[in-house]
Amino acid sequence: MKYYFRRYFNRPLVISILILTIFILISHPKNIQGKGQMSEQINLSDLTITVIYDNNDYKPELKSAWGFSCLISGAEKTILFDTGGDGNILLDNMKKLGISPDTIEAIFLSHRHGDHTGGLSRLLRHYSAVSVYLPHSFENAFKKEIIATDASVQEVTDSLRTCKGVYSTGELGNQIIEQSLIIRTDKGLIIITGCAHPGIVKIVKHAHSLFPEQIFLVMGGFHLTGADNQVLKDIAMQFQKMGVRYAGPCHCSGDNCRTIFSSVFQKNFLKIGTGTTLKLENLKK
Repeated sequence: MKYYFRRYFNRPLVISILILTIFILISHPKNIQGKGQMSEQINLSDLTITVIYDNNDYKPELKSAWGFSCLISGAEKTILFDTGGDGNILLDNMKKLGISPDTIEAIFLSHRHGDHTGGLSRLLRHYSAVSVYLPHSFENAFKKEIIATDASVQEVTDSLRTCKGVYSTGELGNQIIEQSLIIRTDKGLIIITGCAHPGIVKIVKHAHSLFPEQIFLVMGGFHLTGADNQVLKDIAMQFQKMGVRYAGPCHCSGDNCRTIFSSVFQKNFLKIGTGTTLKLENLKK
């Protein structure tokens, strides 16, 4: 029996299989919980995205300024994505839109630039019972300021689940580190970007690699101000090849980008500016 066991027990093969299994487990984005589960998808009809802060005008009664912030409601948590550049403008626009700071349950900061984090300190003075999700690369002094307000800091390195159906891409980029937000809905992914410093196409591809599902909407800053027309057309066409159904470039995307994306996406182009409210059930058709 011992001879039989030794003869057919291929020790090097078993060791190789164990090593491969361990490698797969540690290389898998372990912070993503519920990946691949249909139950993690949110009903699109439950979601509303309200742009509170942008440098593009939409509602004249609101103040537009350089920066970006939007509120995602209807998910398991109400999430504020970025805080714009000025806390006074952020809070004043929130008040006019009927948004109370104490309804926010999580704040998601895309990257460290002041036009995305400048409104945070003033907001936290009004209400700090929130979790702030930020890239691990943020300096410690910034994190300590948040903790001093009694808000909690959730540092993000790899892809991370923030609540049911809502995820961070994890840190992307080399010089300017940035995270973007992914929302899984029953109609496909919604990807929200702050400035897309790592490259808007790269971000969309990365999000799709995490969740290989239909891409319903990509919106936010695309970082394409100053790009020439051919580059903009190429990116818009890449969006279509990737199956992006709706596109809503704003903030640092540039007027030319918005014009070209509008011509490519036509009725599926979304005009985004300060005060835009997207009731996503209206986009089903």
